[in-house]
Amino acid sequence: MRQFEHATLMDQAESLAISVSHALDLVIKARGWAVLAVSGGKSPVPMFERLRYRPIRWEAVTVTLVDERAVPPDHPDSNGALVRRHLLREGAGVAGWVPLIRDEAEAAAPLQAVQRLNASFQQPDVVVLGMGEDGHTASLFPDAPELQTALSEPDPRYLVTHPTMAPHARVTLNLAALLAAERTFLAITGEKKNAVLERALQAPTPALPVSVVLARYRRGVDIFRTEAQ
Repeated sequence: MRQFEHATLMDQAESLAISVSHALDLVIKARGWAVLAVSGGKSPVPMFERLRYRPIRWEAVTVTLVDERAVPPDHPDSNGALVRRHLLREGAGVAGWVPLIRDEAEAAAPLQAVQRLNASFQQPDVVVLGMGEDGHTASLFPDAPELQTALSEPDPRYLVTHPTMAPHARVTLNLAALLAAERTFLAITGEKKNAVLERALQAPTPALPVSVVLARYRRGVDIFRTEAQ
């Protein structure tokens, strides 16, 4: 595990974009194509707006999400809408795109989306994670009834989770899929999240799902930290 400290959000975003692009390049050179799974929310936006300009063979990249809220694709809370707006432009505009929620029907019945995604599952090669102040990553929330299933299923796949303290049902990669990635990056911003991360680094516990990823990922997660917010 490597940790990189940054003075500003912009420094963190630039450093992370360079590292993600390098990881994609290595996978593409080895196999000819790569799958990138990113997280949503506001925090990744500065990184997306730098990554889309990186000189990657974007036509050889498929972009998807680590997790998604069960909302229509044009909803303000849609992670997919955020990725289309901030990442899939300029050079990255030619990348493939696999949404986790494809339409209003899947938003209303996210199990349909999970069935579609798992029927032609694409294992992400490069994963960019965030973390909430409750220690969740992807949509592996400590209060979700499906957490134990998400952590214990042996095969990489998507599933639906229903966090009680967050709006919307979610579609998310399970732990097995996160652990199967070639490279995993974790971006942490702000004092509160950095404090949670310190707790998560002590020992793995389902009370802080990110701690399980950090403890079990065999290649070592690269953590990009900043106290800025």
